[in-house]
Formats: sequence, C-alpha cells, structure tokens
Amino acid sequence: MAIDPTAEVHPSAVIEPGAEIGPGCRIGPFALVGPEVRLGQGVTLKNHAVVTGWTEIGAGTVVFPFAVVGEVPQDLKYQGERTRLIVGARCRIREGATLNTGTAGGGGVTRVGDDCLFMTGAHVGHDAQLGSRVILANQAAIAGHCQIGDDVIVGGLSGVHQFVRVGRGAIIGAVTMVTNDVIPYGLVQAPRGELDGLNLVGLKRRGVDRAEITALRAAYQMLAQGEGSFLDRARRLHDETDSPHVREVTGFILAASDRSFLSPR
Repeated sequence: MAIDPTAEVHPSAVIEPGAEIGPGCRIGPFALVGPEVRLGQGVTLKNHAVVTGWTEIGAGTVVFPFAVVGEVPQDLKYQGERTRLIVGARCRIREGATLNTGTAGGGGVTRVGDDCLFMTGAHVGHDAQLGSRVILANQAAIAGHCQIGDDVIVGGLSGVHQFVRVGRGAIIGAVTMVTNDVIPYGLVQAPRGELDGLNLVGLKRRGVDRAEITALRAAYQMLAQGEGSFLDRARRLHDETDSPHVREVTGFILAASDRSFLSPR
C-alpha cells in the first residue's frame, strides 16, 4: 500500500494493501479502495464510494457516494480473469453509477476518456471504449463492447446495445433504445432509436464552421435520398466530398462494424 503523504484519508475508509493513492487525493468516510487500484493526483472518493478491481483513475476525477467503479463484468462468460478498467482525468462519476472491468474475450480493458460525466445510476459495461467529454444522463446504460466517440451525449433512461458504435458528436434522446450504429453528429430519438437528423446544436456549440455544417446537412440528405443502397451512397459521397466532417461520417459508415446502421428516415 502506497499513500502519498499529502492525501487525506478518513479514518473509517478502507484502503486495501497494494493500493496506490496519489498526491492530493481525498478519501471520504466508509469509502473502499481495492488492492489493485491506482488513484491519480487529486482524485476524490466521497463517502461510501467503491473503487475495486484492476482499476486506474485519472487525475482530478471525483467518484460520488455509492458509485461502484471496477467491479467484475456482468457477463456469464467471465471466469475471473484479470482484466482492467481505465478512467481518464477530471471525470464525474455520480451517485450509484457503475463501471465494470473488461473480459478476456473482449480485449480485457474497459476504457473511459477525460472529462466525462456519468450521472446518477449510469452504467458502462465490460470492454466498452468511451472517448472524452461523453455524458451519460441519469440511468443511461452502455452495454458491453460498445464504442462511444468523443462528445457523445446519451439521454436519461436510454440504452445502447452491445457492440454498437456511436460516432463523435452524436446525441441520443431520452428513453431511447439504440440497437444499430449511429453516424458521427447524428441525432437519435424515439423509443426504438431512429436517426432523425444531425446534432446541429452540438455542432454550433463546438464552433464548427458554418460551411462545414452546410456540407454535413447536404451529405445527410444524400444519404437519406440518394440512389443505391445506404453503403453505395456513402462510398460515392466519400469519393466526392472535400469536407473533413463529411469524410468522418462516410469513413465511419465504411469501417468494419458488428452491427448495421441507423439510416436516415
């Protein structure tokens, strides 16, 4: 056990032998830190937070009461193999949220980027790969093996099916079940997850140039109404466009996937 002398640990907290507590960490009452946990600089575990498993937490992250970070996967194929969870810097893991380690069959690592917000009761399943600045609203759930790009927002009470990819900058409305891949900057809503346009508000908030937004809107119309299959339209658009944002969308569509795509209505 290595506890930096500048860390503050409440007397009732349990720090198991082998854990590494970085400088400036704050461990609250009745928190639990497992033997293979590494907490970066300035991590805060509030009262009753649990961080266990082979888990690394980046600097400045805050884990709120009753969140459970690093427990074993909810996968019947899991046989106790040693797998990891890596959480980036400055994340906010709110009350009752759960983040699981990976499985041997899924690559062995669940990974979360920087500056993410997981609201009350949110869940990140085994082997999921999340980018930075991802927001999971209350009770949103990311199933195993999902790939979630940077700047994605998932609304409350929504679920993303295992192996689904969600592209950068997409937004998923509340109470939505997503069973197929979502293009970058897509807007998904309705109970069974329909692609219903682009996340224009998110694009504008991130300062994307107006010409790029116009190009994305034109590309979306072509994907929705052009000739040929959805993949044929994406290939043609990929060859014709000069827009980096449009090429990001078409490249996402043309990449390998374990699921089909949500296509424009």
